Amino acid sequence: MRIVGGVQRQLLGGSGTVRSCAPSSTAGPPAREPALSRRMFPALRESHEVYLDSASTTQKPESVIAAITDYHSARTANAGRGAYAWSTSLAREIEGVRERMAGFIGAHTDEVVFTGGSTAGLHAIALSWGLANLGEGDEILYSPRDHASNVYPWVQLRQLLAGFGRTITLVPYRVNALGEADVEDIAAKVSPRTRMITVGHLHHVFGSLSTLEELRGRIDPSIALCFDCSQSGGHLPVRVEDLDADFAVFAGHKMFGAPGTGVLYCRRRRHGELSPFLPGGNSGVTLDDSGLHAGPMPQRMEGGTPNIPGILALGAALDVLDNIGLDTIHTHNRALTQRLLAGLRPVPGLEFLPGPAYAPCETGYGIVSFTLAGISANDLGFVLGELGFLVRSGAHCVPANNAPGEEVSVRVSTHIYNTLDEIDRFTHSVATIAEEVSS
Repeated sequence: MRIVGGVQRQLLGGSGTVRSCAPSSTAGPPAREPALSRRMFPALRESHEVYLDSASTTQKPESVIAAITDYHSARTANAGRGAYAWSTSLAREIEGVRERMAGFIGAHTDEVVFTGGSTAGLHAIALSWGLANLGEGDEILYSPRDHASNVYPWVQLRQLLAGFGRTITLVPYRVNALGEADVEDIAAKVSPRTRMITVGHLHHVFGSLSTLEELRGRIDPSIALCFDCSQSGGHLPVRVEDLDADFAVFAGHKMFGAPGTGVLYCRRRRHGELSPFLPGGNSGVTLDDSGLHAGPMPQRMEGGTPNIPGILALGAALDVLDNIGLDTIHTHNRALTQRLLAGLRPVPGLEFLPGPAYAPCETGYGIVSFTLAGISANDLGFVLGELGFLVRSGAHCVPANNAPGEEVSVRVSTHIYNTLDEIDRFTHSVATIAEEVSS
């Protein structure tokens, strides 16, 4: 391919209103040498590719892989379903991971529900809370530019309720130039019928942080606040009390854990509003002549056999995150983000999507999206992949009927195992591709 060949020839000669930032003249060096962390990730040890797609899924540390292997090879059993040691010890380990996760986000253990992922967690909110509590004319405020997993559950809920003769309204709010939820637009659209506001905490395309803190004291405190923390969990410190969250979801596979594992946070004040979700074995639900009766939390939301190896892997992932330190990861990603922005700004024909590129001071959470004139995002992603830079391209799971055309982009997402040198080689490659497509 002409572009790939041209870039390879040039690379052979080279080395291979934001609330959360403070003004700074330079982005300092990473707080931790990434090579120290990289050794913990087997897939990266011998790889010559540069993995820049951690917003899709993170690489897995050796201890996480070992947790899954150990369960399947040494002590496979169903947790808590038997009186023998394999079963009872697994039940204790799972509750230990629950305690760890509760401490990780600043919650009580009965507020931590294990799910099949953040998508499953958001659907659980819609079906367990929404079906039971939303009435005729009630409203949910949401962003059409969020991930589909924070759009489709509410659309499906609206359709389900319509089948029962109840009409609810989904009220869209804007995103500002920084990629954040526009709190003034939200405040203007809150009405006496608003029952929930849902938001992506760290946007999966824009790399911007939305906390809704400016709304405190301006809206009815009975309105439920729901945060999709799929991108922020494991990337920066997240405390549900600081967010004033009623619900929050986390994706295990985006925080060094295994796919198919997630966490749903349900605030205690909402427990009485939750109907049983997936009632079955181990759900704590009781049955009498009058029907089903909800059991205690969190079992009320956890019917059936859990993803035991996935939960054990999540515990191992939390150990790794604690060992590295979320502040360290946050600082490192900010340095990488600033280096990335500095390297891409001079590239002719390159346009950034909303996000840290437009911030008035140096910030960044490791996610930057852009387009390049003269080549489609998907073609650019393919060319970069041929050069060994693994990035995401496309609409990034933003619902097609909601996303403006510019949301089809290339997304770069970093983590603790990426280096400044990798970022420099990447931006040099993009600049060379820009020269090729403009000639």
